[in-house]
Order: sequence, then structure tokens, then C-alpha cells
Amino acid sequence: MQNPSSFYKEQLKKHNTESKRIYKQMGLFSVLRLSVFVMAAFGIYLTFQNWQTAVIISVFGITIFLFLLSRYTDLKAQRFLHKRLAIINEEELKIASGDFHNRPNGSQFQNPKHYYSLDIDLFGRGSFFQFINRTTIKEGTETLVKQLLANDTSNIAARQEAVKELAALPEWRQHYSGVAQGVDIEHSAKSVIKWLKDYQPFLSTTLYWLTIVFSIVSVTIVALGILEIIPIKYAGYWLLFGLAITGKYLKKINNVAQNTEKAKDTFRQYALLLKQIEQKEFLSQLLKEQQQKIQSEDLKASQIFSKFSKALDALDNRNNFISAIFGNGYLLWDIRQTYHVEQWINTYADKVETWFEVVTFFDAYNSLGNYAFNHQQFTYPIITNENATISAKDLGHPLLKPEKRINSDLELNEEQFFIITGANMAGKSTFLRTVALHIVMANVGLPICAKQSKYKPIKLITSMRTTDSLTDDSSYFFSELTRLKFVVDTVEKDKNYFVILDEILKGTNSTDKAIGSRKFVEKLVKLNATGIIATHDLSLTKIEAELEAVKNYFFDAEIKNDELFFDYKLKQGVCQNMNASFLLKTMDIV
Repeated sequence: MQNPSSFYKEQLKKHNTESKRIYKQMGLFSVLRLSVFVMAAFGIYLTFQNWQTAVIISVFGITIFLFLLSRYTDLKAQRFLHKRLAIINEEELKIASGDFHNRPNGSQFQNPKHYYSLDIDLFGRGSFFQFINRTTIKEGTETLVKQLLANDTSNIAARQEAVKELAALPEWRQHYSGVAQGVDIEHSAKSVIKWLKDYQPFLSTTLYWLTIVFSIVSVTIVALGILEIIPIKYAGYWLLFGLAITGKYLKKINNVAQNTEKAKDTFRQYALLLKQIEQKEFLSQLLKEQQQKIQSEDLKASQIFSKFSKALDALDNRNNFISAIFGNGYLLWDIRQTYHVEQWINTYADKVETWFEVVTFFDAYNSLGNYAFNHQQFTYPIITNENATISAKDLGHPLLKPEKRINSDLELNEEQFFIITGANMAGKSTFLRTVALHIVMANVGLPICAKQSKYKPIKLITSMRTTDSLTDDSSYFFSELTRLKFVVDTVEKDKNYFVILDEILKGTNSTDKAIGSRKFVEKLVKLNATGIIATHDLSLTKIEAELEAVKNYFFDAEIKNDELFFDYKLKQGVCQNMNASFLLKTMDIV
């Protein structure tokens, strides 16, 4: 694959150049439109006495003017697409430099009751979500969030193949995002789906055919009136009759029009995105399965959506005063177009949700593919059934810059529990989040920040960050106990969880904490749990001598010439150097 930085710079230059070129073309078409208008007006003025010639000039002038206007509109849409694509590449270059903290951070998705979302900086400022998210539609964002929170250990290999394939398609992914950003949607796909499912039709087929017959009669009466075969007033009476028929259904038609107005932009956007999916030939099984969901026996899903979008546009013409009066008076326009809308709903309403889900799936997976493309030096974990739950070389935190990141090896077997000690700021908490993200990323199908990794799929549960709750009237300590009970209850039901704990029982005295922490670790080991606990309490490390499943590891700190040094490397054994007193003294606190 191409170098990401080079690719983004090339694409940025390309789309900026195209945008400028198209802008010049738009200027030319503006001049041509004005010229045609002026020449047509002048021609009509010169031939005003000969109305037949004036009409011919008018028709030709309007035809050419509308053609130029249509071409100008197309060029305008193309230019906006290139401008959006240029912005996408600008953003990628900024994010690569570490400037991503002003992007949507997903803090609304934080959930203290989830298995791990609050503890591992998955959401919020500077979070993994903020770094990875490239979704362009609301439902796509929600799908990406569901993937990150799913704790799903099935079909990881299939997800990896899908991510790999999308990673190798950067231009297609960017074009998908650029198209998605081209339509502003005020109403969610969920609200549109609900309306379609709940809709009750009120127009019969008989009434529709009545509109056809009525239109033929209308044309006949108007023609006879113009030819003075019958008094022209009958055309006026017929107009009022048509308006009366339309008026009988006006309230229900207005309700349909209000709802379709909300849905119109949604269908326009999704039709464009479905077309992008249909036109691409995918190889990975997961992407092919999604693509097959939008296949239809007769028309493609994008064509079906476009057809509905056109029906909605036709109904929207009722907002034009002339169309509303003469269209409904002579053609029963609103009734006819509402019938078309109802027929579409009857035929396709049950399929829309699936088609929408395919669009949001690709929107979410484009973020995963983009991440893999940007981190080609990362590795996809080899999925295994061997004893080692995680066997990683040079494992690091994916959000740390390479020049600042210190990697460590990790070999942790099933039903093994590590106790990690270390001084303050030595890297314990960062390492815990590194391991947690390895599990989350591997389960989603992403490459992880390591030189190589073997991984036996496992779900994640954590207790690292506890807060008291005024709303629930619970203290910090009670909140922590509730969380620890949740951990135990979960592991008792299913031992296929990787448990990560950071300094538990902080809300009690040191003696009580030491006793409680020891009993809790012993409980987890008895349940054959797999995991890691970080602690400052060195007495907890004595468990290693008593329980074979427990192993001690540490992060070291060294004081040299009154300066504190960290190497941030995981080592086997127990930490001997603590630094709280030194830091208090160094910072002139004591």
C-alpha cells in the first residue's frame, strides 16, 4: 500500500487543482447563460411583430438556457465534492501530526456500567474513538460505537479481512465519505424507518385510475374550450371540480407531504451511497455479504431509492402555487403522486431498514479501514487456540507517538493472573490501557500496535476508574464495591473474560485494602480468571509464592543525582523503588 502521508498530499493537490479547474468552467457557463438570455431577449424584441418566430426563439432560448443551467449545477456539485475531498485529506494530515483533539470525541457514549468503556479512554477528549472516527452519518457513528463496545469474539478473522480490503481502497473510502457529506440531513434514518413501518395507506387503485381518466377529460375540455367548440367557462368549472376532489383528501395528503419532506434528503443521500457500494466489487466474505443484502431481482437498491426520491420531488411540486392550482384542478396531481409514494412504501418498506444498515455498516467500517491504512506498521493478531491468551512482541499504546512510545513484550496464558507493581508515573496505568486496547482492537478486527501478536479471543472487563454518584446517592467506596461485584458476577457466569484492575479498594485504609485486595485476587484465581491487577501494595505480590497462576511484574523508577528516571519497560519481579516521598519533596509540597 502507498505511504499514507504521500497519498494524502497527492490527493490534496489533485482535488484542489480539480476544484480550481471546475470553478473556471463554471464561470464560462455563467457567461454563456447570460449571453443566451440577452440574445434570446433581443431576438424576441426584434421579432415581436411575428409571434411565431418569437415563440421559436423563446423555445430555443429556454432550452439552451436550461441545458447550460443543468450543466452549471452539475459542475457546482462536482466542485463541492472535490472541495470536500480536499478537506478530508487536510484532516488526515492534521490528525497524523497529532492534531485531532477538536474532533467529535464521543463523550456521550461513555457508560460507567459498560464492561470497559469508561476505564480505557475509549471515548472523550484524546480518546481512541476521537482518533479513529471518520464516520459521516449519525447512524454510521452509532454502528462504529457498537462495534467498539460489542465485546464480540466471534468471526474476528472475517472482520480482519474486511478491514484489510477497505484499507487498500483509500480513494473509494474517501469518495464514499465525500458523497455522504454532500447532503445535509435533518432527520435520522431511524425516524424515517419508523414512519415507513407505521404508515397506513388511504388511496385505492380505483382512485388512481380515476386520476388518469380525469386528466384525459381535463385535456379534452381545455382543448375544446380553446377551439371554442364549447364555452371556455366549462374548463373553469372542471378546474373547481378537480380542486374539490383533491380537497377531500387534502388533510391526509398534507400529512404525507410533511413526512416525505423530512425523508427526502435521507433517501437522496442513501441512494448515492448505495450506488457507491453496488459499483464496487468486493472480495472479502463480510463485505460481499453486506453487498448481497442490497441486491434485488429487478432494480438495484440505489435505483429503487432514486425512484422514491423522484416521487417525493414530484409530490413536493405542490408547493408551487401554479402547480397546486392547475395541477390539482386538471390532473389531480397530489392524489396521483401520493399514490405513487404509497405504492413504493407497500413494496419496499420492509427492506429499507436492511438497506440503511448496509450503508451505515460501510460508513463505520470505512473508519476501521482508514485506521489500518494509516498504521501499516501495525500487525493483525494471529487468531489461535493455543494456551497463551496474549503473546505480543513490542506491544505499545496506539495513541502515543512512535518517538515517545516505549513498547514491552507480553506473554500471558489462559487462567494466569499478573500482579503489576511500580512507582507513581512509571507506566502501570498506560500499560493496562495498552493491553485493554489490544483486546478491543483485536476483537473488532483492527491491527494492533505491536511487532507481532498471537491472540486467543477473549472478552474484556475492567475496574480502573470509579466515581461516586450524587444522583444514585452512593459513595465512592460503595461504587467501587458495586463494580467489583459486577466483575465477579460476570466471571462466575463466563470465565472467558480478561479482567483488568487498577489499584482497587482505594476508598479504605491501607491495612483493610491489603486484606481485601488479596482476597479479591484469590477469588478471581479460584474462578480461573485471566487478567492483570496494578497495585502499589507490595504485600499483594506474596500471593505468587502461594498460587501458581499468579505472576509478579513491575515498572521501575530510578533516582540518580536527585532526578527521577523511568524506562517504562515491563519486567518480571517486584518493584523495589517507590517515589511518592521523593516527588513530594521535589515539588516543594513537603
